[in-house]
Amino acid sequence: MRISIASDHAGFEQKQALAAYLQGEGHEVADRGPENDDRVDYPDFAQLVAQDVADGAADYGVLVCGTGIGMAIAANKVHGIRAVNVVTPQFAELSREHNNANVVTVSGRFVPLEENEAIIDTFLSTPFGGGRHAGRVEKIMALEEN
Repeated sequence: MRISIASDHAGFEQKQALAAYLQGEGHEVADRGPENDDRVDYPDFAQLVAQDVADGAADYGVLVCGTGIGMAIAANKVHGIRAVNVVTPQFAELSREHNNANVVTVSGRFVPLEENEAIIDTFLSTPFGGGRHAGRVEKIMALEEN
C-alpha cells in the first residue's frame, strides 16, 4: 500500500519510528515531514497527508501529534477525507469497517509506539464493511456538498 505520513513536533519521534515500521512491512511510505522536532503547526502537515489521500497519491494517511485530535480535525477539512483519531486497535477496526476511514491519527504522547503499530496494522488490514454502512458513509460525504 501507499501510505502518506506526517507529524508535528510532538509526534515526530513516533512518526519516524512508524515510517520505518511501515516500510519494513513492505508499504511504500511518503514522509511528508517535518524533518526534525522543531516546533511546527500541525494543520500544515495534516493538509499535506490529507491531500495525498484525496488526490489518490496515497491509499491511506497516518498522522501523529501529541493527542492525534488536532490532526484529525485539520485533516477532515480536506474534501474526501474521513480522518479518525484512534487509541485502540478495536477503534481502528470499527473506523474502517463502519466508516471507511482513510486517514488515521494517533497520539505520540499518550499511546506507546507498540500500541500505535497495532492500531495502524489493524487500520490498514480491515476492509470497509459496505452494506448498511455504505449509505451512512454516503450521507457523511454529502455533508461536504453543502
